[in-house]
Amino acid sequence: MKNNSKVEVKKINKILIANRGEIALRIIQTAREMGIKTVTIFTEEERGLPHCTAGDEAFCLGAGSLKDTYLNQAKIIEIARSCGADAVHPGYGFLSEKSSFSKLVTASGLIFIGPSSESIDLMGDKKSSKIKIQELGVPSIPGYHGDNQEMSHLCKEACRLGFPVLIKASAGGGGKGMRIVNFESEFQSAFEGAKREALNSFGDDTVLLEKYITSPRHIEIQVMSDKHGNHFHLFERECSIQRRYQKIVEESPSPAVTPELRAQMTAAALKITSGINYIGAGTIELILDTDEKFYFLEMNTRLQVEHPVTEMVTGLDLVRLQILVAQGEKLPFKQEDLKQAGHAIEVRLYAEDPDNDFLPSIGTIKKIGKSTLLHTRLDCGYIDGNEVTISFDPMLAKLISWGETRDLAADKLILALNEIVFIGVKTNRDYLKRILSLSEYRQGITFTNFVKTYEDKLKPKKKTKEEIALAIAAALFSSKINGHNGNPANGEIKKSADVWSSLSGFRNI
Repeated sequence: MKNNSKVEVKKINKILIANRGEIALRIIQTAREMGIKTVTIFTEEERGLPHCTAGDEAFCLGAGSLKDTYLNQAKIIEIARSCGADAVHPGYGFLSEKSSFSKLVTASGLIFIGPSSESIDLMGDKKSSKIKIQELGVPSIPGYHGDNQEMSHLCKEACRLGFPVLIKASAGGGGKGMRIVNFESEFQSAFEGAKREALNSFGDDTVLLEKYITSPRHIEIQVMSDKHGNHFHLFERECSIQRRYQKIVEESPSPAVTPELRAQMTAAALKITSGINYIGAGTIELILDTDEKFYFLEMNTRLQVEHPVTEMVTGLDLVRLQILVAQGEKLPFKQEDLKQAGHAIEVRLYAEDPDNDFLPSIGTIKKIGKSTLLHTRLDCGYIDGNEVTISFDPMLAKLISWGETRDLAADKLILALNEIVFIGVKTNRDYLKRILSLSEYRQGITFTNFVKTYEDKLKPKKKTKEEIALAIAAALFSSKINGHNGNPANGEIKKSADVWSSLSGFRNI
């Protein structure tokens, strides 16, 4: 759908980044290359984190809970106006998919680097988005999205769909307010739990039902649209490997998507963006079943955590494209110009202990390793000496590798994980290496219950006496680093990385 009205091009000179950590640093990098000044915000607790001083200006949000800081819309807008910013980039998470924030930004005379509030509202509600998708003729998972929230009625609808079914919070995401129900006898308990969690997480306990598809793949299509009615897809990513509905491994292209299937999926994605007159970056999330049938799941109206995967296979800078669109410019390419080259894989490094029920880890990061490999990228919001607390998401960094083939990209990512150590806190680094090394992963047998299915195979192997000795040596080396007046040579860190990796699982020896 072409927009024939004249679009004003308004150059952005200063962006306030309404976010933190690695995504704030990522936005700063592109803005600086475009000659745009940046303003960052931070809490009292975050003083010393790199995003606090990486921009041209920085403002403290004070102390308190998230509602007093990163979710305080009025305070953020006040800062943006006082410093002379003419645009706001929300990053992802926090206020990025809050239509009230988008409206407040534009009502304040600022440019919101994201879609319209109407698109955020429409696609942010699972019920309204499903209705719109059906109107557009895009396949969606069979389910019930009606207004009747009586338990007895929803149980009847679940029986009609056939078990297993998924109870899902209409207003939410991230696995909150979501329950899988395998039998009718389990429905009431799951229903009450989903409603309660939805209300606590989103202030709205409305739920819907979907037929639960066993062993699906999670495929998403990156889309980008400008204000001139041009809609593009930037191919697919597969994000099937998840833990508790949170993605931990993402890649492009998907090992399951054929050229024919890719054409169908991307056509469906563009039918959605053109059908709702979408503007900016977004992601159409799809479920792919074992029969190669796909269904619309939801749309994320923002930049995704895993956007570097798409950047590596397309050579495009998605943040730059977001800014160009927000300025009112036409996107500088045609669909036929866009190609996928090679294979990219991203893993999320978390401060947690996978071998102890993924218990969160806190502490001081003594040293962060660096990768020496070409075509690897570390997006990290921490530096040596920073504290990891429980106040924010436990993701420390994203590590991305590119190779000519999927196996080469995976091999390179394992080597990079050996180098990227976070000495001082427990991480899931070795767990990620075990996933990437698993034969099933290498064969492309990936699905959303991958982690649970191969739980036993992903457990650490029992350490030999030699490995225990190496672990002790690594601990001694860590002690040397802690007492070092200067920075140890990169060579020392690199040589110790493989030794340090043997520490995983030694807590209980």
